[in-house]
Amino acid sequence: MSFETSAQVRFADVDPAGIVFYPRYFEMLNAAVEDWFAKRLGLPFGIMHRECHMGVPTVSLAVTFLHPSQLDEQLAISLSPRDIGRSSCTLDVLFTAEGRDRLKAEVVLVCMDLKLMRSMPWPADVRAQMEADQLPA
Repeated sequence: MSFETSAQVRFADVDPAGIVFYPRYFEMLNAAVEDWFAKRLGLPFGIMHRECHMGVPTVSLAVTFLHPSQLDEQLAISLSPRDIGRSSCTLDVLFTAEGRDRLKAEVVLVCMDLKLMRSMPWPADVRAQMEADQLPA
């Protein structure tokens, strides 16, 4: 099952051609991951970082830009966990608006111990929710 969130294309997101400047998509993608952790996985980034001393850096990112997005569009963003390892998770991500796919991405996150600066296993409750949402093989 996919997690769904959204992002409004704002003036600060577009270039002089009037379309989303590609690095802004990465900021929107990171915000979507943050929403996923807070709203679906039950671990807001503030608690994750300050109390659990854990982070989830992106270690791999493959993106295909399919169609430009413009000022004032509302982008629907879906995240679907595909492969879940001991300390990693591969997400399939899709941005859409007005019935058109705008961006597809494959993102690999790693669960990281921020004190030791190395990977760590996913917390059991986070992993269980990821597995519940995992795409069928």
